[in-house]
Amino acid sequence: MTTKTIAITGATGQFGAIALDLLKAKHANVIALVRSPEKISGVEARKFDYSKTEGQVEALQGVDTLILVSSNEIGKRCFIQHNNVIGSAKKAGVKHIIYTSLLGATNDNTVQCLAGEHVETEAALKVSGITYTILRNTWYTENYTDLIPASIANNAFYGSAQNARIASALRAELAEAAVNVALGEGHDNQTYELSGSTSYTLADLAAEISKQTGKNIPYVDIPTTDYANELVKIGLPKEIAAFSAECEIYVANGALFSEDKTLEKLLGRPTAGLDVAVKQALRLFI
Repeated sequence: MTTKTIAITGATGQFGAIALDLLKAKHANVIALVRSPEKISGVEARKFDYSKTEGQVEALQGVDTLILVSSNEIGKRCFIQHNNVIGSAKKAGVKHIIYTSLLGATNDNTVQCLAGEHVETEAALKVSGITYTILRNTWYTENYTDLIPASIANNAFYGSAQNARIASALRAELAEAAVNVALGEGHDNQTYELSGSTSYTLADLAAEISKQTGKNIPYVDIPTTDYANELVKIGLPKEIAAFSAECEIYVANGALFSEDKTLEKLLGRPTAGLDVAVKQALRLFI
């Protein structure tokens, strides 16, 4: 039986690094595709840049399955970066691409400011002739639990999602799902909506933070512009803060609510609850 070779882009990023470690732990034949190969140890690393086609085909030689982690350069994803990679993968003979997209990307009720580039990438994959699996990932729970130190300092958890229910999942859970798809069978030309097993409001999150810290930290819903200013105060660049706040408009409209259990099936267990996510975050920050 021939072992397939799996490559992963962005292997030094937060998602990619977790997926790479999981693949290494499972003794997979894995290649890390990164801008700085010297940062990788324990597996083969090849120099790879989303935005530069030079060297991409060579870096993808011998790869059976490619985990294409979506680029974090908003505005450049589809037309330049993702299309570059898909085209290079086809030339290199890659058999299967697993792409990390966005929950409900083609729905009217999605995070519209992010969806466009994902939809275009999905379309490019479908006409490429390469077998694909599209993982429409929900929000990382860490997008909110990373705000815990600020909430403790402010004695309040600020947000702009109103009372919307959010079915997020831990970054590690979504990375594990991608790895399980890469190593498994039966996922050819499938599109999966991946959301947490349960949903919560930001008021629920604030209550859990209060419970675990012993402090009274209420949820305070504020206008989007004020929320962007709060994000700047904790160190986010203005552009990223404004974009993150814009996303909350769609979250408030229910874009991150889902009752889909596909992620649970791919993991073989329910996703972690708020108690686990908050405990994990407090261990990191406090």
